[in-house]
Amino acid sequence: MKIALIQLDSVWESKQVNLQRAELFINRAAQEMCDLVVFPEMFSSGFSMNVTTIAEEGLGETVSFLSRLAKTCSINLIAGFPIKTPMEEKGRNMAFFFNREGRLDATYTKIHLFSYAGEDRHYVAGEHTSIFRIDKIPSSVFICYDLRFPEVFRSVAQDVRIIFVIANWPTERKEHWDALLKARAVENQCFVVGVNRTGLDGNGLSYPGASCVLDPLGRLVCAGNETDEFLTCEVDPEDVERVRVQFPFLKDMHWTKPSLT
Repeated sequence: MKIALIQLDSVWESKQVNLQRAELFINRAAQEMCDLVVFPEMFSSGFSMNVTTIAEEGLGETVSFLSRLAKTCSINLIAGFPIKTPMEEKGRNMAFFFNREGRLDATYTKIHLFSYAGEDRHYVAGEHTSIFRIDKIPSSVFICYDLRFPEVFRSVAQDVRIIFVIANWPTERKEHWDALLKARAVENQCFVVGVNRTGLDGNGLSYPGASCVLDPLGRLVCAGNETDEFLTCEVDPEDVERVRVQFPFLKDMHWTKPSLT
């Protein structure tokens, strides 16, 4: 599987500009024979709490736009952006997966909201993980702050071969990003693909890129720098089975609910 990791320097709350730039990267990924293209969290707006401005009503323009490009380019696509329903004041920070036919095959709503930045005041937390197939490869996706909570990764580990983490993870905590991605790969014995943005956002926060792919042993396969918005990486999902057969650690996983004494 050849993956295009798009470290988009999202223009603050400017959906049309970001969609136009996304189209260029999707076309480039198709020309380079990629199987999948992955965009960061809230790629069309940046990590904004201005829900009334950036969140679309239901499955609107951005879904139609990405669906059309996935079909036209015959490429799988993962991207994050917010939506809301007419009945809700808050939005939902979501990830969407489109297959090569342009069909929206899976969605995921961010479970862990970043209260440190007030995200919980503007968005509704998700309640369920999502498992889907990318060209028959079982996969899952989480969003940014979810990375700090290994329990949700554990809950899907035995059923997937690749876990994607799309993010707006700031430069000042890059060391945490690197360490946590590696930990999630090692403990779950699967590929972990982290896709983070670059540039500055409307709050003045700096983002390091640092998108990367880690193999089931936690070894770095590829990594992005602070400026490049496009990089590609090839992985063999069969490596997951080989590692899990050689080191059957997941079979020893055991958890019991603590009891009060």
